[in-house]
Amino acid sequence: MPTKYRSAAEALDGLLEDGLTIAVGGFGLTGNPNDLIEAVRDSGVRDLTIVSNNMGVDGAGLGILLDNRQVRRVVASYVGENKLFAQQYLDGTVEVEFTPQGTLAERMRAGGAGIPAFYTKSGVGTPIAEGKPHAEFDGVAYVQERGIVADLSLVHAYVADPAGNLIYRYASRNFNPLVATCGKVTVAEAEQVSDEYLDPERITTPGIYVQRLIQAAAREKQIEKRTVRVREEASA
Repeated sequence: MPTKYRSAAEALDGLLEDGLTIAVGGFGLTGNPNDLIEAVRDSGVRDLTIVSNNMGVDGAGLGILLDNRQVRRVVASYVGENKLFAQQYLDGTVEVEFTPQGTLAERMRAGGAGIPAFYTKSGVGTPIAEGKPHAEFDGVAYVQERGIVADLSLVHAYVADPAGNLIYRYASRNFNPLVATCGKVTVAEAEQVSDEYLDPERITTPGIYVQRLIQAAAREKQIEKRTVRVREEASA
């Protein structure tokens, strides 16, 4: 059973220190554990390694940790949409380990499953594979990738129950279930914390993976890139 806390700051108390590796759920600005990210920012810890698909956008999501110069290294699949991230990478102030998106997902899953490494065709023959062990299977070259085990995982869910079981809403599911499994300690924020146990058939992340839990503050959903068009009237 996870311990429920009143705030993100309380939930992270005693867990944060300089130099941690933190895995964070979300894709763009969808499914970001914003309360927990803000608590990390407010704690002032530095030299962090962040494992996440991307680093949000300028001034939002994980971008606020870049604004505050708290990040030393990023393991991600995408730099776009965040000018500060790209600039810090080009300046050499933030080290970036690029990982194909599917490989990143599998590295998290493997870490959570206790699998130290696996082989994949993705990245073979590119800079991604340089310096990594290779092997041939059935006449095809593969590159070895290591599973990821983070010191701390931060996830955002739609509903949590007293046992810490989690379900996610639509696209917010993205990397969150994988992140939840690969942390030595996982802290979850949920939009709703139910007093009743969830239907087992609906659960995505079993509560065994979740050690600490908070109810997320209500906030307006952020849209990374709003695209609209003029509505056309239906023809007669």
